Amino acid sequence: MATKFTLTPDNSCFFFPHTHRTHSHKHTPFIKTSSQRFRFHLSPSNLTLRLRIVSSTQRNVKETQKANAKGKVLTDLGIDEVGQKQENLWSPWKNLPLRYKLIGTTSLAFVICNMDKVNLSIAIIPMSHQFGWNSSTAGLVQSSFFWGYALSQLPGGWLAKTFGGRKVLEFGVLIWSLATALVPFLAGYMPSLLLSRILVGIGEGVSPSAATDLIARSIPLEERSRAVAFVFGGLSVGSVMGLLLAPPLIQNLGWESVFYIFGLFGIAWFLGFQVVEGDETQLTAESLSLQGTVTQSWNTSLKELNGSLKDVPWKAFFESRAVWAMIYAHFCGSWGHYTCLAWLPTFFSEELNLNLREAAWVSILPPLASIFVTSIAAQLADNLISRGVETTTVRKICQSIAFLSPAICMTLSSLDLGLPPGEIVGLLTGGLALSSFALSGLYCTHQDMSPEYASILLGITNTVGAIPGIVGVALTGYLLDSTHSWSISLFAPSIFFYLTGTVVWLVFASSKPQKF
Repeated sequence: MATKFTLTPDNSCFFFPHTHRTHSHKHTPFIKTSSQRFRFHLSPSNLTLRLRIVSSTQRNVKETQKANAKGKVLTDLGIDEVGQKQENLWSPWKNLPLRYKLIGTTSLAFVICNMDKVNLSIAIIPMSHQFGWNSSTAGLVQSSFFWGYALSQLPGGWLAKTFGGRKVLEFGVLIWSLATALVPFLAGYMPSLLLSRILVGIGEGVSPSAATDLIARSIPLEERSRAVAFVFGGLSVGSVMGLLLAPPLIQNLGWESVFYIFGLFGIAWFLGFQVVEGDETQLTAESLSLQGTVTQSWNTSLKELNGSLKDVPWKAFFESRAVWAMIYAHFCGSWGHYTCLAWLPTFFSEELNLNLREAAWVSILPPLASIFVTSIAAQLADNLISRGVETTTVRKICQSIAFLSPAICMTLSSLDLGLPPGEIVGLLTGGLALSSFALSGLYCTHQDMSPEYASILLGITNTVGAIPGIVGVALTGYLLDSTHSWSISLFAPSIFFYLTGTVVWLVFASSKPQKF
């Protein structure tokens, strides 16, 4: 029977000195050292010496330091040893954490979303001239977007929780982008044009719910507030970019180019998002690395999303005066916002005698100013609450500012005070910017009242809030044809709803937690 004898030192390395002969009759000591490690395998039938270098820990110090220094310099420069750029610098997108990719692409989708929302408010001017539309017809065309937008709010939430926000978002972007690109082909036939804008509204209507679901699934709790702010901040950026790009495109390439190019932006986004969506392995790895937080927040989201509709206390909602105050306040705020979004460029062009480019430029001022006002309003509200001011009082103050400021500025703009165009633009910009206080008023009250049902309450009020986009935008055009007065058609209804909304809010609104 062949026996094997294996000598493998454990936890130490041995050096066999070259000054001693292997056949010496004297015992040759093994000297412990940090040099090379040898492994001996002896077999009586076949004596074999196998040498394997496991590790080498002693090197020339100068050469090591020189090599390390060289490597550090090359790394800092982003160059490998053969002078080539490292791949991660050529493709930084590849090495970006997946959750950042998701937030970046979702925010970009919202930029394109509002670009496709505001493009018609600029293009409607040359389109009306070409097709001979009066203000009533132009208002009908612009309001058709909100038909789809209002109808898709609650279905969008159900689709997002059933199929996932990622799928619903890419579906929404593709639908509204294709419908946008088809507008020039359908503009001569009114039913088809209205249908295309309805599809744009449906695609954009499901997107907020889809983005909310995507954030809940992919973003850890401690990063979620920043993610929400970054994603939905894309809407303001989209408004600005749409108003900036549309006039030069229309003047140089025709009004059709706005719909072609903006539609292609969305289609390109859809194709690019497929790459992000396919990287499920990276998502899983990142989710595991954040297992504690993500698992907790994801389980919470699942409980909320998978709750049966029959368990929602619908009756208790509509028996609450505070809920009705939120519904009416959302309606009133949306009336002023949507009618101004649709008609201000035309007002600046016709009433203030600005050309298309100038009208678009001044239309950018309200959303730009809103970004600044929003940050101030949030800090003010949080500081007041931290100092012990009752939450309901803070919400009432903020929402009152959001309603009374534009009401006062619109009143001054509509009166025949002989104000120059620049002052009228400044008044409207200031009033509409201050309406952003609603983000620290109405839009926080849903969560204050019931964290458990905040999303459902927002869905209810947001659905009602989309109605002014349907009725108000079209009614403004009808009144403009009937009265030929911007004060009556655009400003008077908004002022009425701002004032009545303030009264209802101050009397009935409450941020006290409700047990529905």
